Amino acid sequence: MFGLLKRIFEKKEIKIEKLPFYDIVCPYCFSKFHHEDVVFRAAHHREDDEALALQEDELLNDYREKFGLAPIDELEAVIHPSMIPDENKIYSGRVLMGVSDKYSIVTRDRLCPECHNDLPITAGKHPSNIISIVGATSVGKSVYMTSLIHTLQRKTANNFEAACIPLDNGISRRFRQDYEIPLFENGTLLQSTASTRRQEPFIFQFIFKEEEKPPLTLVFFDVAGEGMTDKDYLQLHASHIKNSSGILFLVDPMQIRTIRDKMIHQLGEKPGEIVGVAQEPRELVISMFGDFIAHLENSKTTIPTAVVLTKSDLLHALKQEDGDYIRTNSNVFNNVTHRGYLNLAEYENINGEIRRFLDKVDTPFVNAMDVYFKNISFFAVSALGNNPVDQQVSGIICPIRVDEPFIWLLYKLGFIEGRHE
Repeated sequence: MFGLLKRIFEKKEIKIEKLPFYDIVCPYCFSKFHHEDVVFRAAHHREDDEALALQEDELLNDYREKFGLAPIDELEAVIHPSMIPDENKIYSGRVLMGVSDKYSIVTRDRLCPECHNDLPITAGKHPSNIISIVGATSVGKSVYMTSLIHTLQRKTANNFEAACIPLDNGISRRFRQDYEIPLFENGTLLQSTASTRRQEPFIFQFIFKEEEKPPLTLVFFDVAGEGMTDKDYLQLHASHIKNSSGILFLVDPMQIRTIRDKMIHQLGEKPGEIVGVAQEPRELVISMFGDFIAHLENSKTTIPTAVVLTKSDLLHALKQEDGDYIRTNSNVFNNVTHRGYLNLAEYENINGEIRRFLDKVDTPFVNAMDVYFKNISFFAVSALGNNPVDQQVSGIICPIRVDEPFIWLLYKLGFIEGRHE
């Protein structure tokens, strides 16, 4: 009897499963930090308390200046959690999500400690999986980004039980007005980013309906090749690449000297939109990746990198029945829809074909990629489906395989599975 009572009243050791937390990568300045290092924007201001009075946020304005944005005169104060007693800190799981100030006013507006931009609500609770889009000048980054986001929002997300959502209303408005409407509704080709123009990153989240899956953040950080001279700006771009979980590396076939003249000759009097001779892809690998890759173990990066040959519709000019470059029955010209998983047969076909094509027309580039990257695959996309003439897209825009590199990155990062049909 005594033993029974003892077992009833004896304190049982309850095992509490500790929820994980993750370092945060800011999707604006790409700095990496612990979730306890976030700062907060106060939810109110007081004229009778200097610490909570409206004030200039120098770090935020320094960031805005880098992109040519006007400074913000006054904002609510920034609260550092180190100044807040532990009992006034609010956690969700093990992640610091809010603080209560000395007036018992709660704020959950978390900011990056380096640039004071707002952080995604999921930051710290899930890995900061950032996908970056990079490439040389005139490679078509803006057009590809527009076509990719448009496709992800209207087709791909639905095929993978997900949604593709802008990080905030400002990004949503900017994308619609400056990119999606001009291209998809007006048929007007987007201009290359001027070397003097600096634009804040476009940030979208690919959020799965299955709650256990973390969201994926897609960051488009547009950098004009000729404008990459400012040291601070270059440092920001290097951090962007270094802290990415996946990279979409865009290559324009017209910037490969071996095939450029042949293409122009084949396209005849109306070649459409043909870019000028710019950095060759190999030079871009060295200049954009060499700085941070050189310091890694074995001087290689393990970041999954999709090499994306853009403007694949131009390759129609090179196709031949038994062609040296592209055959008439090439996978390049067939659009493919992946639903629920990566179709490995389709992926392996396009990866093998484009690798062989690039190896033939630009061996130094493929060799440079193999030297610096451990985890690469090759793809071909057409953001528009045809080649614009006089800055206008004729007919209906029909993107070809535009989301396939992104879906491969989902597969490599463990979000979806791959299957052989």
